[in-house]
Amino acid sequence: MARKKGRLTQEVNAGSMADIAFLLLIFFLVTTTIASDKGILNVLPPKQDPNQPPPEIKLNERNIFNILINANDQLLVEGEYIDNTEKLSEDIKDFILNFGAPDEEAISLFNSLPASLRNRAKRDASSSDHPMTGGAVVSIKTNRGTSYERYLEVLDQVKRAYFEIYAERVGLTSDQYRALTGKTPAEKELQDRGKEGIPMAISIAEPDKIGGN
Repeated sequence: MARKKGRLTQEVNAGSMADIAFLLLIFFLVTTTIASDKGILNVLPPKQDPNQPPPEIKLNERNIFNILINANDQLLVEGEYIDNTEKLSEDIKDFILNFGAPDEEAISLFNSLPASLRNRAKRDASSSDHPMTGGAVVSIKTNRGTSYERYLEVLDQVKRAYFEIYAERVGLTSDQYRALTGKTPAEKELQDRGKEGIPMAISIAEPDKIGGN
């Protein structure tokens, strides 16, 4: 009896497809890096006790370096309009390093500075008293219409002034000092020695509620 010839159909074995897809999913999850926005790293003050009002800190006007940014992103620095921020960090460094009315601690700080910073320091009685706490504060005040880009540009120039001072005290460049993480004792020692006696005193004032939308 003759056999009937029939067509053989080939079936795809899909039993292992789920395993392959699962392995690919794990591979992409492990190898993919997701960028995250870190924002601006600022050390915030401790939370105030609601039952205790914050203490009033009275500073002489000469101890405040005022930077105002209006709704049109124009800069008013110490009462004078400036076109750009190119020299802003240098002006701030002169303000920070002024010893207009030094006490014993400030004189000791001055003597500990490297020769390059001592030569730059002035004794202008109309400017800041000294770089120590309360003796020199940089104030940034914006407007409701101030652009975020302009604010960051100014803030970066202010921080740049401090970092250049800190770096010069320990014999590093500003970029090298900023790159210190403080995770090792050696890096922590450099960070602390650079900042010793010269805190980063930056005051971010509440924006004026005029201008903008």
